[in-house]
Amino acid sequence: MGKSASRKKSAAFAPADDESARGRLLTAATRLFCKDGINATGIDAIIDEAGTAKTTLYKLFGSKTNLVHAVLESEGKQWREWFIGAIEAGGGDAQTKLMRIFPTLKTWFAEDRFYGCPFINAVAEHDKDQKQFRNIALRHKKVVLAHIERLASEMGAAEPALFAHQLALLIDGAIVAAMVSRDPSVADTAALAARSLFGPAKTKRPKRPAAAIELAAV
Repeated sequence: MGKSASRKKSAAFAPADDESARGRLLTAATRLFCKDGINATGIDAIIDEAGTAKTTLYKLFGSKTNLVHAVLESEGKQWREWFIGAIEAGGGDAQTKLMRIFPTLKTWFAEDRFYGCPFINAVAEHDKDQKQFRNIALRHKKVVLAHIERLASEMGAAEPALFAHQLALLIDGAIVAAMVSRDPSVADTAALAARSLFGPAKTKRPKRPAAAIELAAV
């Protein structure tokens, strides 16, 4: 009877234990992948930091690649919620919200644990013919771009999609520059460049072929 009760108790706590272990593994892998790189981080380093067994990692994720996918999906969701929440905070019109982009990034750049964009880093680390990490990165960028494009449309941009891609290029450039230089003020330079785009963005231009817009968005 004692063994039966013990088995029932173990079964009751297994899901919670798995969830706790999953959280610790994600936290450990996120920090190590971002700080040291995906390829440079071995399974042993992750389980050592997470305080779990190797069998637990494989039970929950199946492979290191699946763990990388989970980290990117989790990091992407958290980052998007933070970024979109920050530029929306305080209200104001659409242009005011768009102008918050680079001050928001500057606060991120100043953090001790700022290691750049995990999506840019993941794609850079791996074979450029591999689509797995690129596809995750593109899904992430699509959500961010969609929000910026919506604000650009509300602002009255003549070509909201093009304007959103212009800002996205400045965002990506600032992230890489801040990672390399460890200088948060690169966000201020990017903000100056962004301000120069707002006026022209509202000016209607001659209609361009769709192919030209797609080329500009690459």
